[in-house]
Amino acid sequence: MYEAFQIYRDILAMFLAAVAVFCAVIALAWPYLFPDVLGARVRRLADAWQWNQLSSVGGPTEKPKPSLLASEPKRIYAAIVRRLHLARQLEDGAAQQMLQRAGFRGRAPVITFLAMRVLMPLAVMGFSVFYLFVVIKPEIHPMLMIVASLALAGLGYYLPALYLKNRIDKRQKSIFRAWPNALDLLVICVESGMSIEHAFRKVADEIGDQSKELAEELALTTAELSFLPDRRTAYENLGRRTGLDGVKAVVSGLMQSEQYGTSLGTVLRVLSEESRSTRMSMAEKKAAALSPKLTVPMILFFLPVLFAVIITPAVIQILNE
Repeated sequence: MYEAFQIYRDILAMFLAAVAVFCAVIALAWPYLFPDVLGARVRRLADAWQWNQLSSVGGPTEKPKPSLLASEPKRIYAAIVRRLHLARQLEDGAAQQMLQRAGFRGRAPVITFLAMRVLMPLAVMGFSVFYLFVVIKPEIHPMLMIVASLALAGLGYYLPALYLKNRIDKRQKSIFRAWPNALDLLVICVESGMSIEHAFRKVADEIGDQSKELAEELALTTAELSFLPDRRTAYENLGRRTGLDGVKAVVSGLMQSEQYGTSLGTVLRVLSEESRSTRMSMAEKKAAALSPKLTVPMILFFLPVLFAVIITPAVIQILNE
């Protein structure tokens, strides 16, 4: 009876693994089963037009070969998003804002993010089913293992968002550390007579050694100040992309300075001092929280060793007597 139960369990595991593999194969082979003929023609015409433009200005005379390996995953992701109607999830703008704060811009990262929300649960479920039913084979009920695989598949749905959150945290930490120095450079450039566009460009060139993320944001803001009809929009985009309170305060100061005609150098100097004081207060807060955090490691690791060093000679002396 128990052997028949094991056989049914193995058959169910192989069936679930086969279903997961089948879904993954269908997702990968979808562009070949339903090719986008019109889109391929448009891309070929665009490549041919770009090559003709380069040739007319003395560019390369050899026609470049398209990178099929690089474009094929993007086509697969786009097919998944289009067939499953996943673009509706972007109506609130939260996912796009997360991608922008993580440093991903354009249409391709959005499509990749939405497709990964579909593919990651399938991949995690297939791996968990194979690991539980084939590799370790625990002596528990198969339904519990199936429930565990489904729970892991649900966690796989949140893996892309977790990756974005970690990337946003690292990016914001880099920008926060270099922001006071960037403000000081901005004050020097503005007070020397530069316009705000040239000041942003100069600071972006100089601050790249400390924070590439901040240099990228400032360079993008410089470009937006050049071609956007409303400068207020460029400032608001900078605060929205970074998501830091210090940057948003500087953005508000810049918009108020342009609106009311106040001195831009004075505003930036005050905001620079506030930014440095904020960074110092956060450092002091972390230093003050260090003692409580060291209490548990000292109790677990330091005190037993200290007691052993102090008591051991006395114990040895007592035993020798």
